[in-house]
Amino acid sequence: MSDGAIVYIVDDDPSFGRALGRLLSAHGLQARTFASGVEFLSHVTPASRGCVLTDLDMPGLGGLEVQQRLAESRIGLPVVFLTGRGDIPNSVRAMRQGAADFLEKRAPEADLLAAVRRALAADAAHSGLRSRFAHLTERELEVLRHVVRGRMNKQIAADLGIHERTVKLHRSAITTKLGVRSAAELTSLVREANLPLNLP
Repeated sequence: MSDGAIVYIVDDDPSFGRALGRLLSAHGLQARTFASGVEFLSHVTPASRGCVLTDLDMPGLGGLEVQQRLAESRIGLPVVFLTGRGDIPNSVRAMRQGAADFLEKRAPEADLLAAVRRALAADAAHSGLRSRFAHLTERELEVLRHVVRGRMNKQIAADLGIHERTVKLHRSAITTKLGVRSAAELTSLVREANLPLNLP
């Protein structure tokens, strides 16, 4: 596994979190535990590497809210959800929002470890691609968010309150920096990088 990759365990049950941390450490994985979503979110940035192993149901911010906050902060860590009960509606919602996996807490250790390793492998594959987006300015990222939703230049200009010519300049800068030639290639690159732009 790549250096710097951490499995972030987020669970309001301290004993479960510690047990999970020991299990992962015993298998050569670096883990950090957090007792709440708020505590965890204060420790990660878009540069963080690894994956998140989070309880679905927690006081305050639940797992789905943690996933949403990560996306809003453009932190592309893959998320594996754990739940103490089968919850099909929430599992469907989590997967639609880009969850790496969804397991019951009673799942066999082998299944849990396999899910974590898949998530870490996905993060390693995506990190190189995501670094290309780090060169975009905040305004370029705003324009990019609209482009990948299929919005036209005129619509983007109206939404952002800028001139259409300015949108064209931003789009040109985006495609040049990312080395793509079309909106279709751009959208494909965003999805491949697992970039959290709240895509539909």
